[in-house]
Amino acid sequence: MDFTYMKGVDELSKRLHQVVEHTPLVVYPGVHILPRNQIEECQEKSCFNWRATGNDPQFYTRQALPLPGWNMLEVAMEHDQPSVAVRLYMNFGEGFKQEQSIYLPLKSGRVTKRLFYVPRKLKAIRFDPMEQAGNFSIRHLRIAWLTPWFAHDRLAQRLANMHYSWRAMSKGEVLPELKRKAREQGKHWRDLALKDYEETFERVTARRSYRQWLKNHKVLGPDKIRRVIEKLPYKPLISILVPVYNPKPEWLEECLNSVLEQQYPNWQLCIADDASTDPRVREVLEAFAERDSRVQVVYRAGNGHICAASNSALALAKGEYVALLDHDDCLSPRALFRVAEALHRHPEAIVLYSDEDKLNEQGERYDPHFKAQWNPDLLLAQNYVSHLGVYRADRVREVGGFREGYEGSQDHDLVLRCTAGLGADQVIHIPHVLYHWRAGKGSTALSSRQKDYTSEAGLRAVQSALAVSYPGARAEHGSLPNTYRVHWPLPDPVPKVSLIVPTRDRVEILRPCVDAILERTDYPNLELLILDNDSECEETLAYMQEVEQRDARVRVLRWSQPFNYSAINNFGAAYAQGEILALVNNDIEPINPEWLREMVSHACRPDIGCVGAKLYYPNDTIQHGGVILGIGGVAGHAHKYFSRNSPGYFSRLFLTQNLSAVTAACLVVRKSVFDEVGGLNEVDLPVAFNDVDFCLRVREAGYRNLWTPHAELYHHESISRGADNNSQKRARALGEATYMRSTWGDKLDHDPAYNPNLTLVHEDFTLR
Repeated sequence: MDFTYMKGVDELSKRLHQVVEHTPLVVYPGVHILPRNQIEECQEKSCFNWRATGNDPQFYTRQALPLPGWNMLEVAMEHDQPSVAVRLYMNFGEGFKQEQSIYLPLKSGRVTKRLFYVPRKLKAIRFDPMEQAGNFSIRHLRIAWLTPWFAHDRLAQRLANMHYSWRAMSKGEVLPELKRKAREQGKHWRDLALKDYEETFERVTARRSYRQWLKNHKVLGPDKIRRVIEKLPYKPLISILVPVYNPKPEWLEECLNSVLEQQYPNWQLCIADDASTDPRVREVLEAFAERDSRVQVVYRAGNGHICAASNSALALAKGEYVALLDHDDCLSPRALFRVAEALHRHPEAIVLYSDEDKLNEQGERYDPHFKAQWNPDLLLAQNYVSHLGVYRADRVREVGGFREGYEGSQDHDLVLRCTAGLGADQVIHIPHVLYHWRAGKGSTALSSRQKDYTSEAGLRAVQSALAVSYPGARAEHGSLPNTYRVHWPLPDPVPKVSLIVPTRDRVEILRPCVDAILERTDYPNLELLILDNDSECEETLAYMQEVEQRDARVRVLRWSQPFNYSAINNFGAAYAQGEILALVNNDIEPINPEWLREMVSHACRPDIGCVGAKLYYPNDTIQHGGVILGIGGVAGHAHKYFSRNSPGYFSRLFLTQNLSAVTAACLVVRKSVFDEVGGLNEVDLPVAFNDVDFCLRVREAGYRNLWTPHAELYHHESISRGADNNSQKRARALGEATYMRSTWGDKLDHDPAYNPNLTLVHEDFTLR
C-alpha cells in the first residue's frame, strides 16, 4: 500500500513487492495488500473483482506501513450489499485488537475519509473490506500522512458539525475547550478528541452488531423495578390474550414462561386453545394452569381460527388493559412493567405499543424494529404497531373485538379500528424492545400463498378503515409485501397550484427543470412562477422570456435583493394565485408525471400541512427520504445515499408516512397554512434550515407533515448556490444552526417520527 504525505509533502513509500510466492497480490492505484481470510477472486464475468465468502474477510500487509502521527484513510468501493463498513486494524507487536482499529462506514458511490492517529511504529496492518459475505471491488484505497495543523483543523470541524457535545461551538472553540477539559481530567486532549471523533462514525447495524448493542445496552435491574412498582399509584390489571393452535410445545412453554417471569405482578393470562390436535399442547396448558392461578384456559370445541380464538380469550379478560401475545413468541421480563410505567405517565392512553425484535431457531435475538411514535399515515401503509400491542379493554369491546374474515392481519384490523379518531396523546409508543417475535413460525418461512393471504387481509383492513373515516380514499397493494398505498381524492374542481422556482443565471439547470415540469406534470391547473434573482446571463434571460411567451402558465417575476431563500419564496407566495403553493428548487426534474397530483392530494387533506417528495441524486441514490430532526445537530435527510431500489428501514422508503419535516427543494402546502404560520423565516434563516423551521411551525399549529415516495424527482442539490466553502458562508451557516438549536432545543433531539435508540449522527437508521 502506498502512504503519502498530504498538503504538498513528497510521497513517502514505494510499491509493495510480492512477499509470498504464488499468492496473488491485490493491486489498485496506490494499494498493494494480500488477501488473508475469506476472500477469493470473482471467477465469473461480473462487475466485481472480489468475493467475501464469510463475515470476516481480511487483507493484510507488513510493508510500507503508515508512519506515526496523524493519517487519513480514504476508501471507495462498489458492492452488492445494502451498506458496507470497512475496518483498518493496527498491529503494534501484540496482534490485531479491536480497540486498535479504525471503523469507517462507506458512502455509496464516493470516496469516504476519516482521520486516525498512529501512536508508535507499526508492525502490520489488516484491512477488512466488509462485515458480511458479498461481492465487492475496491476503487480507491489510500492512507495519507497529515501535518498536525491540518489534522487538527479537520478534527475540530467534524466535532463542531456532528458531535452533540460540540455542535453549539464554532470550529475555533473546539480545541481550546478540549485542552481545558483534558487538564481537568489529567488526560491528553487527543484522547478525549479521538473518543468523540470515533462516536461520529459509530454505526451499529442490526444485521451485524445487534448482539453487541444488547450487551452494552443498560437495563433496569429487578430490584430497581420492584421499587418503582411499589411507588406506582396505579397498578392496572393487564390481561394477556394468547390464542393457541398447534404450536411447537417447547415454543409454547417458552412463551408462557415469559409471562410467568414478568417483573410486574398484576397480570392475567387468558389462553384460548382453538381445538389443537397435538395432545402435548393440552398437557402444557394444563400444567401452566395448575402452576399459577393467574393462568386461565378455555378449550374451544372446534377450530374457529385466530379471530374466534382471540375473542374467546378476550371473554376471559378481567383487566383494564389487554395485551396481545402469539403462542410461540416471548415477552421481555420487563414488558408489563414498562407498560404500567407508561400508563402512569400517560393515564389517557388507549393504545400502547413497543419496539420488537425477532428470535431465530436457536433463540438468538436479531433484526430489531425501533419504531416511530404515533404515525397514522404510516399505519395505513404498514402495520408498524404490532408487536407488543396493548389496548384499553373497553375500547376493544367497543369496536367489536376481533373480526372474522381478517385472519392473517387481524392485529392490523384491530389497531386501525381502535385508533380511529384518537390523538397522539392517546396512542403511546414505548421505546423499548418488549416483544420477541418467532421468525419463521416453524421449519419454513411463510409460503407465497400464506403471504398473499395475509396481504389480502391487510388490504381489506385498510379499505375498511378508509370507508369509515375517509370514504373518498381508496387503497391498493404497495410495491412490497404487506404494504399498502392509499390514493386520496382531489377536490372538484381541482385547486390551482402555484409552483415557485427561485433562480439566478445557470440556464443549463433552469431550462431542464422548467421544461420537465411543464412537459412531465399531468396536473391540470397550475402556474409556474420563475423568481429571477438578478440574473445577468443573456442566455438565461432569453430563456425566461421565451418560456414565458411559449407557455401561458409561466410568469417571470423580478426580485432584486441579495440572495435570501426565505425572502424570495415569501415574495413568490405573495404573488401566487393558487390555493396550493409548491416550493421547487431550480435544479429539480420530475420523473413521474403524477408527482404533483400525488402531493396535492395529500396537501388538500385538512389535517395535513407540508408534503414532501422522494428525491434522487442523478446517480439514482436517495437525496431526500424526508427529514429526521437532530441528525448532525439540527436535521438530516433520511436514508441519504441509499440506492433507489432500497426498501430502507423496515420498508419506509416505499411507504407514505408522517414526518416532522421535509425539504423545501420540493414542498407542497396550502397557501392558507403558509400564511397562517407566517411563511419562511427570512430574518434568522436566509439560506439553511428555513424549511425545517417552517415545517416545525406548521406542526406546532396542529397539522401533520407528510412524505410520499410516490412523487419522484431528481435533485441536483444546491448546484446553483454552491457549497458553504468560505469563511463568510460558514459563519452564516453556524449562525443558522445556532438559531435552530436555541429556538427548538430538545425538540430537535426527540423526533416523534424517529426512535431514541437510533443514531443522530448518520442518516441510515443504524443503532445509537
